[in-house]
Amino acid sequence: MAQQKPGEPRSLRTSVKGPLMFSAFWAIITFFGVLIFASGGSAKAPRLDLALIGAGIAFIVTLVVAAMLSMSHKANEAHLGKGSGVNLSSKRPAAGHGYRADGTDGAGAPDAPPRDNGH
Repeated sequence: MAQQKPGEPRSLRTSVKGPLMFSAFWAIITFFGVLIFASGGSAKAPRLDLALIGAGIAFIVTLVVAAMLSMSHKANEAHLGKGSGVNLSSKRPAAGHGYRADGTDGAGAPDAPPRDNGH
């Protein structure tokens, strides 16, 4: 399970520092945003109580979201990164990829005449 060796730093995915810094960043942004906009003008006193509440909520929510995303991470299997993909161009693929040689897609009856596609 755990692939960490003693004395080596943790990877970014398993480290606690990344999500904490991410959450702290958004908490600080929220704090200043609420501090500026919740007062209602420069003549009124800043609302530190609302700014701290907003920062706390932003910190907790972003920390939970970051933790859930890091726990749900699953690496792709090696074979998924190989190959050229399926039908990467918009042109009609060659015969043998779901289309018949006569230009139909095989959806009609077996003995039905070829469809007129207006070409």
